[in-house]
Amino acid sequence: MSIISRYIFRETFAAWLTVTLVLFVILMSNQFAEVLDDAAAGRLPKDAVFAILSLTSLRYITLLTPLGLFLGVMLALGRLNRDSEMAALASSGVGPAQLIGPISVLTLALSVSVAWLALKQTPDASRAIEQIKFRAQEELELGVLESGKFTSPDSGDTIIYAKEVVGEEIREVFLQHQEDERVVVILADRGERVHDPETGNLTFVLYDGRRYEGVPGQRDFRIMAFAEHGIPIRSLGDEEPEELVETKPSGVLFASTAPEDRAELQWRISAPISLFVLMLLAVPLSRSRPREGRYARLGVGMLMYITYVNLLSIARVWVERDQVPRWLGLWWVHIGLGLVGLLLLGRESGWFTSSPRVRRAELAR
Repeated sequence: MSIISRYIFRETFAAWLTVTLVLFVILMSNQFAEVLDDAAAGRLPKDAVFAILSLTSLRYITLLTPLGLFLGVMLALGRLNRDSEMAALASSGVGPAQLIGPISVLTLALSVSVAWLALKQTPDASRAIEQIKFRAQEELELGVLESGKFTSPDSGDTIIYAKEVVGEEIREVFLQHQEDERVVVILADRGERVHDPETGNLTFVLYDGRRYEGVPGQRDFRIMAFAEHGIPIRSLGDEEPEELVETKPSGVLFASTAPEDRAELQWRISAPISLFVLMLLAVPLSRSRPREGRYARLGVGMLMYITYVNLLSIARVWVERDQVPRWLGLWWVHIGLGLVGLLLLGRESGWFTSSPRVRRAELAR
């Protein structure tokens, strides 16, 4: 790699890193506030906060890397234009097309990393986040037992009331448990809640009480007194959160023919592809005229980026609804914007100018 190529690579890398870090801090600050709000409201255990934040950061890196590269290239080359360094490079025969080489090296390295994140790490992180939230919600449901209030630890099958709750011990207990058509009602002087963290089983052990069991409306009720009685409420070990398409492994999506799975797979593959498309757009869009400001074309660039992302979102919805041919998918968006980038690059490089003298003047302009 030549000195000029190394210089372009270094400037672009520094701009990409700066933009990505700034955007990452902004998004993570917002996410941190939301997670803390859930933890403060009791919707999420406090020990799950940092686990969710660390897993969420992988999704944000995958999302921000293409945008960071796009803005980084535009800002880095925009500075070179402002400081007249691009004019000096153009006088040596280095135009926008020649800048693609060193920037492509950075783009290739980032695309490999983003592909690994999008296809492997991000789905795993999404699945882990859903499991953490699911288990956290289950744990919170187990912990919601207040003095003088009726509560259901298993979504309605069991209703329990305790006049007094002291830690895991409950006093003056009323418990109603539904087993198909049969209803079990227990009155006990005291009891305790036993939760096995390994299996997820929840059991109430009651002491010194009476058990009434039967079918409502019939007369054959069983009544018995007991000194100690265990009531298994539910087992959480076999329950799993609902599998979302975002949490499915990429291997499962490859083997699936469902429209939703195909759309999700193409969306993941689009992440590394978008880096090259955005690079082709950023290089010609970053070039400003002598009397234009440093960020003169940044607004046009952001408009192009928003258009690109919106077209991808629209194409994904079409794939999910099976409204486009399978071979078309999301690829027409990448191809279309890539061709636009090539046309802009060719115009800025003077590819459509037949005279070499005019082409050199166009580069130096």
